[in-house]
Amino acid sequence: MKTRRGSLKSRIPAPAQIRADVLAGLVVALALIPEAIAFSLIAGVDPRVGLYASFVMAVSIAFLGGRPAMISAATGAMALVAAPLSIEHGVDHLIAATILAGLIQVGLGLAGVAKLMRFVPPSVMTGFINALAILIFLAQLPHLAGVGVPIYAMVAIGLVIIFGLPYLTKVVPAPLVAIVVLTVGALAMGINARTVGDMGELPSTFPIPLIPNVPFTLDTLVLIAPYSLTLALVGLMESLMTAKVVDDQTETSSNHAREARGQGIANVLVGFFGGMAGCAMIGQTMINVKSGARTRISTFLAGVFLLILCVGLGDIVGMIPIAALVAVMFFVAIVTFDWHSIAPATVRRMPWTETLVMVVTVAVVVATHNLAFGVIVGVIVSMVLFASKAATQADLTSVLDPEGGTRVYTVHGELFFASTNELVGRFDYAEKGLTKAVVDMSEAHVWDSSAVAALDQVAEHFRKHGVEVEISGLNEPSASLHQELTGTLNGGH
Repeated sequence: MKTRRGSLKSRIPAPAQIRADVLAGLVVALALIPEAIAFSLIAGVDPRVGLYASFVMAVSIAFLGGRPAMISAATGAMALVAAPLSIEHGVDHLIAATILAGLIQVGLGLAGVAKLMRFVPPSVMTGFINALAILIFLAQLPHLAGVGVPIYAMVAIGLVIIFGLPYLTKVVPAPLVAIVVLTVGALAMGINARTVGDMGELPSTFPIPLIPNVPFTLDTLVLIAPYSLTLALVGLMESLMTAKVVDDQTETSSNHAREARGQGIANVLVGFFGGMAGCAMIGQTMINVKSGARTRISTFLAGVFLLILCVGLGDIVGMIPIAALVAVMFFVAIVTFDWHSIAPATVRRMPWTETLVMVVTVAVVVATHNLAFGVIVGVIVSMVLFASKAATQADLTSVLDPEGGTRVYTVHGELFFASTNELVGRFDYAEKGLTKAVVDMSEAHVWDSSAVAALDQVAEHFRKHGVEVEISGLNEPSASLHQELTGTLNGGH
């Protein structure tokens, strides 16, 4: 019993950590409001759809997710995917697509899709992070178009507070102090600044469960299925990538399989409460983590505070100047970007292929504003470069038996579809006086059917010249693959 009480006590956060999580949750909630409204407008729906989605998503994922301190809510990428459906067919079809997307995510989570994260190389991760920082920065620029000097001054003062306050105290998150100071200052000085309230009407009631008003027919399923599948894939990719970023930032591990399933269940709940599909948000997550949050308390309270601020304190929240939130998001962009990755010393030291993959990932994400496209293209480019490099590592050496009748060929490296064609042509099949060729595979590994077919081709060429062939030294996996495929391949000759 003592051990169990002790283990329970060890899982309870310290008071200082709880305070950090509570304050971080409040900062995140303030930052969520304008973005949720903006994403609702992108999706062509009422602001309440995005705000309700953010509330339900944050609260539910706090219990269901696998990455503590990660913030999930309505996002721009999901809004862009959903926009054509909601604009053309209405919000009820969007809600139905959200529910179906959640069910697809649950299925993918149970199928182990989270394991695919192992195939995302570090260079793509770096590109993902840098692209997100750039997108966060660019997303703030429209708020500064055509504004006067006082607004620029507010943003500058906000950044000074955010970066400077931690040198004096870390008791209160600097972004929260910046928001309060700039709001009070704008009201006291009568600065005509655009506010949160100017972006759209905040909800005045709590969300209630509903069933989307769509025909439950095969035609409806065919209509929403492509959108749901895209939402599911984009949401999972962004969430798992963000979880990996937080893992690295906090030097902790998380359960990505649980996160995938949790995101799906949360989206199902979001749909039944009239919200739009959501996923992890890198910007708000970084605000949360940089504010000191480390537990699920921050995620849960971000959702709770969001609804309280909108429903109970909507008039006060509506007074917050957008410039204050722009300063916070600029801070997020600056601290999110991996400046070390573009330092001259790093660029000189890193292989050019790694830098190329990072740049391609950034370029595609920034050009398309779609994180999924950038990651997919980055992974493909990385795979192609890796295959090209691995293909050049295969080598062939040989020695002639002193008696002159047998030549031993030693194959070095990895044999697969990209490395076998050139290798086959390097054997001397018509060597005079040769009666036997030994192909020593002890320094090589056979990876696929192309390599097995290449070995068969080498043997066939030697036999055409009356040379006996012996393939030796295959390691156990290579020998097993060769034995499994040789009959099939020979049968096809």
